[in-house]
Amino acid sequence: MDIQGTVAVVTGGGTGIGAAVAERLARKGAAAVVVNYSRSAAEAEATAARLRSSGCASEAVAADVSDDAAVRRLAERVRAGYGRADLLVCNAGTTRWVPFPDLEALTDEVWEQVMGVNLMGAFYCARAFAPDLRAARGAIVNVASISGHRALGSSLAYGVSKAALLQLTRGLAVALAPEVRVNAVSPGTVETRWHVDRLGEQGFAEMTAKEQARVPLRRTARPEDIARMVTALLEADMVTGETLIGDGGKHLVY
Repeated sequence: MDIQGTVAVVTGGGTGIGAAVAERLARKGAAAVVVNYSRSAAEAEATAARLRSSGCASEAVAADVSDDAAVRRLAERVRAGYGRADLLVCNAGTTRWVPFPDLEALTDEVWEQVMGVNLMGAFYCARAFAPDLRAARGAIVNVASISGHRALGSSLAYGVSKAALLQLTRGLAVALAPEVRVNAVSPGTVETRWHVDRLGEQGFAEMTAKEQARVPLRRTARPEDIARMVTALLEADMVTGETLIGDGGKHLVY
């Protein structure tokens, strides 16, 4: 699909990977990019402002993707404001940092929060925007994680939610065919505030230095690296139900 002239929605689009995706879509000629956010209001507004300054229509719209009614209101707002939606990038995500052996810490509240955003959020968005995407013969890309492929990451619940998202991607690729293609990207470690807020600047630097020493490509991904993967899948007209791993080859030497 040619991104030129399209209307795109990026959930969790205010920061990190989401912001990089929104900016890349604008550079590739999207007519409008709706930047969804839940908590990062200032960052989402700043992202939307950057897009507008580049000539791409954009606005930041608050919606908790784990709330089906909020997602449906988001879809209606996009419909009313832009008349259609051609591309959907489900990037919104959350986690709770819980050591794998600490099963007692995985309370129902933890599971509900993590699964609600990472899995149900993507489903709610796909369902709400399905009529528009079908009409446009559009595309969806879900942002998963290497944690959905391997037993690693911030918590067991996070990994399960991302593995489920990969299966949702495959299922939606069948459910929405032939009009809509659905794919996923699975990043490894990415230079975002997600890790820095958790580990601090020095802690993150130390962690990535150790990782780079054994990862085949010997570097840590930037948000822009993942954004290129996302747009490549949006444009790949004969690809659906697939997952592109972007971890520098980390999974090969796991």
